[in-house]
Amino acid sequence: MSETTIRIPTPLRGFVGGRDQVAVPGATVREALAALTAGQESFHDRLFTAEGELRRFVNVYLGRDDVRRLGGLDATLPAGATLTLMVALAGG
Repeated sequence: MSETTIRIPTPLRGFVGGRDQVAVPGATVREALAALTAGQESFHDRLFTAEGELRRFVNVYLGRDDVRRLGGLDATLPAGATLTLMVALAGG
């Protein structure tokens, strides 16, 4: 199984020791994100709904493409892939 690099946005870096990217195993987007959040329920809950789907305000890109347009969480990752997490921020 190849490694995927996941770029982490600033608001989520506290879950990964402040790093801006993390390498994880995974053949699909779902597997890579599961590896990223393994053992961290609060991190997992930030990204996923109770049904296991990405939250509405969480976007994941494979290169320039939104994974929702590539098959969603079950999209296959090529060797050496880079995923970019993006989360919408709200405030007032």
